Amino acid sequence: MTAAIIDGAALAKRGRAGLADEVAGMLAAGRPRPGLAVILASDDAASAIYVRGKTVAASEVGVHSEQIDLPPGTTQARVVEEVARLNADPAIHGILVQLPLYPGMDEEEVIDAIDPRKDVDGLHPFNFGKLAEGAPTVLPCTPAGIMECLRSAGVEIRGRRAVIVGRSIRVGRPLASLLLLEDATVTVCHSRSGDLGRFTREADILVAAVGRAGLVTGDMVKPGAAVIDVGMNRRPSSVPGGRDRIVGDVDRASVEPVAGHLTPVPGGVGPMTIAMLLANTVRAARAG
Repeated sequence: MTAAIIDGAALAKRGRAGLADEVAGMLAAGRPRPGLAVILASDDAASAIYVRGKTVAASEVGVHSEQIDLPPGTTQARVVEEVARLNADPAIHGILVQLPLYPGMDEEEVIDAIDPRKDVDGLHPFNFGKLAEGAPTVLPCTPAGIMECLRSAGVEIRGRRAVIVGRSIRVGRPLASLLLLEDATVTVCHSRSGDLGRFTREADILVAAVGRAGLVTGDMVKPGAAVIDVGMNRRPSSVPGGRDRIVGDVDRASVEPVAGHLTPVPGGVGPMTIAMLLANTVRAARAG
């Protein structure tokens, strides 16, 4: 068995094409151009990669985008001040604060400062709470992208055992809610779960989202399982002067011969996260 690769990049490209048509229709009807603002208050390498991708994709779709880069030494009050400015800007329909923030900042306080109507990442307590109660208003981007990857591959969700490795507010927790809404039986694993393989080997759908390169290996995967790799880790080149590689949380070499479906890194969940962000921004603009 060799896993069927879920091409998130191709899926996202199709989604962006549809959004470009939608934005063109909005402009033709005299509606304002959707606007997205991204705040980067971190020196995290993976965050910088995502933000660059979001800017390029927004331009492709016809969404106005602004990137606010805040340097090291920026105070939390300054970040909240920037959020408040964007809340009041009628040209901005979506605000994304890229996480993680600089060490010592309270991410919860910053996210709480976003107007829930402009929270296109779905992490504000109001939107997060609506998801938890089963009536989501805004779907968190990465979990929504994962669900689209599974659907596009024809992976059965209802009645299946799903195991999520990672309980972050960005991926693990909201994804668990989305999978439950699709009638999966969900287990969320974390650093205190003990023998991780004992859980992962039972999974029909296995999601790795902890930021630890090669954590999931082939012997931890149920034959035929759909494996979703959310990790993005920088691995130094073994060649002097060579470029670093971006790898996931899944050891592809050992997992691909076992799994039924697999998302690659890069080119899997990452592009879908950006596509979902743009979709949420266009939706927010339509809502006015």
